[in-house]
Amino acid sequence: MDAPRPIDPEVVVVAEDPLARSGLGMLLSSQGISVALAGSPAEAADAKADVAVWDLGADVQGALGLLPALENETRPVVALLPDGTHAASIYAAGARGILLRASSGPSLLAAVRAVHAGLVVVDPAPMARLVPTRDPLAPVEDLTAREHEVMTHLSSGLSNKEIAAKMHISDHTVKFHVNSILSKLGVASRTEAVVQAARRGWVIL
Repeated sequence: MDAPRPIDPEVVVVAEDPLARSGLGMLLSSQGISVALAGSPAEAADAKADVAVWDLGADVQGALGLLPALENETRPVVALLPDGTHAASIYAAGARGILLRASSGPSLLAAVRAVHAGLVVVDPAPMARLVPTRDPLAPVEDLTAREHEVMTHLSSGLSNKEIAAKMHISDHTVKFHVNSILSKLGVASRTEAVVQAARRGWVIL
């Protein structure tokens, strides 16, 4: 007997352009997803949905300040970008998924399911913009087993406090491990560390 199919999350599609909005709605509906449509983050703020899919349009930089109105602790955002130019800014602002606007229906569905499950999803093309100046496979000092565990939690977007609670260690110890990871990878931020780790196959986004 086949296992029951998991219940997919409900999605609110946010796009200022009505053609983009209806197109994304149809794309997700064709994948069996329940979809609501909104013309702005403010309009979508009270929508009953588990995940928001946001087409940022051409003015990605101008849209950055609107992300907090759309995202909350229980509703992650998948941001759709025209290219990878502002991927780092959108990721740092809190988007759990970053895809190109040209992504296929199955790719978008996979991203929606992944962020709903607590994972982070970054399309390979925007990912290249997150850490553009360093060879992703340049030799680095090996992480310890504990650092690998911290790295896995970082890739899920957890804060130091949340990591400390999961690992039953102090916030100070987590900060020590994070700083060690950044140093070994030669990066300056948690975002860059996650991207480097994903490229090395240490974590799966």
